[in-house]
Amino acid sequence: MADTTQMLKGILAGCLLAIMKDGDIYGYELAARLESYGFHSFSEEIIFPLLLQMQKEKLISATLRKSTAGPKRKYYSLTEKGEEELKLFIKRWGQLSFTVNNVLNKREV
Repeated sequence: MADTTQMLKGILAGCLLAIMKDGDIYGYELAARLESYGFHSFSEEIIFPLLLQMQKEKLISATLRKSTAGPKRKYYSLTEKGEEELKLFIKRWGQLSFTVNNVLNKREV
């Protein structure tokens, strides 16, 4: 069977892009937002390396900003390339979830 971690990282990356679509957000807030949607098993050890990879791919950008609660925070935002990737993710996810649901529900097309 395919490596579940790799598959989940791809899904998680798409979800992170979707969250960033709403505006700039800092890392720990991203983690909290994911948890609020039901992603309980993802720690910063998974999220932050993924954010770094997404930066390298120019899907997101990051800027340091002052914080009222301590040190500066790194805020992430979607780039134009990231917006295009999000559109592709939404399309691919729709196709994949439709097909998997067909299999699970024994619906032939």
